[in-house]
Amino acid sequence: MPVGVIVSYDGTANDDDALALGQMLDGAATLSLAYVRHAHEYDPRREEIAEHDAERRLQHGATWLEDPEIPRHVVVDPSTGTGLGRLAAAEGAALIVFGSDYRTPPGRVEPGSSAQQLLQGGSVAVAVAAAGLRANGRGAIRTVAAASSGDDDAPQRTAAALAQALGAQLSLPEDPELDLIVVGSAPHATPGRIALSGPTRSMLDSARSSVLVLPRETAISL
Repeated sequence: MPVGVIVSYDGTANDDDALALGQMLDGAATLSLAYVRHAHEYDPRREEIAEHDAERRLQHGATWLEDPEIPRHVVVDPSTGTGLGRLAAAEGAALIVFGSDYRTPPGRVEPGSSAQQLLQGGSVAVAVAAAGLRANGRGAIRTVAAASSGDDDAPQRTAAALAQALGAQLSLPEDPELDLIVVGSAPHATPGRIALSGPTRSMLDSARSSVLVLPRETAISL
C-alpha cells in the first residue's frame, strides 16, 4: 500500500518546491495537501474570508499537481509544525514534505522554522525539497542514496524501498546527480523520534538534493 504523504502548502514559491517533491513521490505515496491557520477569527465575516483564503491556497496546489481530487486539510493551530504533526498522527501519514526556507539558494536545502520544529523531536519523517525544484516541472526521482547512521539501518531500508517503488537507482550520497538522500536520526535519539546529529546537520548544509529525515529506527515501508 502507498504510504500517506502530507505536503505542507501555503501558496508561496518555495512551497511549490514541496509540491514538486510530493509529485515525484506520487508513485509510492498517497498525497494530501495541508495548510495551517494559526487562529480562528472572532468576527464571522473575517473568519469566512480566512476560510476562503485557506481553501483558495489549497486549490492552487491541487491545480499545480493537476489533481482536483487530492485530499486537502485546513488545520488551525498556533504552531504550523505542531498542527501538521497532529494531522499526520490522525491521518496515519508517514511523511510530511516541506519546501526549503525562502532565502535558500537554488539547488540547496534549508529547512524553514516549521520543518525545524519537527526535526527536533518529531515522530513523523520530514522531507525538505531542494530550492528551485519546481523549475523541473513534473520531474522524477531517478537516484536515491542513504546516509550511514551508525547501527540504524532504517535509511538504507527506506532508500531501497523508494528505489524499487519509483524505479530509481540506488547511488552514493556524493553523487552530484542525486535526487534524494535519506538520512537517519542521531544514535542518541529516542526510537521513533527525530534528533539531528552534527554530521546530519552538516549533510543538510551541504546537500545538493532533496533530503528525507527519518525518526530513529523507523524505516518507511512501501
